[in-house]
Amino acid sequence: MLYEGEAKAITPGQLLDQRIVDGYVVNNAYTTTLVRGVTEHAARIDAVLADYSQAWQLSRMPAVDRNLLRLGAYEVLYVDDVPDGVAISEAVDAATELSTDESPAFLNGVLSAISRDKSAILAV
Repeated sequence: MLYEGEAKAITPGQLLDQRIVDGYVVNNAYTTTLVRGVTEHAARIDAVLADYSQAWQLSRMPAVDRNLLRLGAYEVLYVDDVPDGVAISEAVDAATELSTDESPAFLNGVLSAISRDKSAILAV
């Protein structure tokens, strides 16, 4: 939904709301939590990603990578019951399956740095 929302130029939350109105059943409540969470914290997540992706502007990243980073960053920063290592591993695994050969290492580096600095990031 993150990727599709971006492709359609609407927020993932708006896409989720439209799907619900259209009768689409979200079988996993955690999916709703993730979509709403990324939408709610989008500006902060993108600012953090812009800081931590150093050589890459968000707009120049492959859309899949950008949205996997958003999802991973949300889980690392705002979801206490998912260990950071699990959130990072899931994002890296998805990148391995869905993106370029370089993407898994890139996502791992960015999300690991965010995890390392989480306390300082959240203190701002």
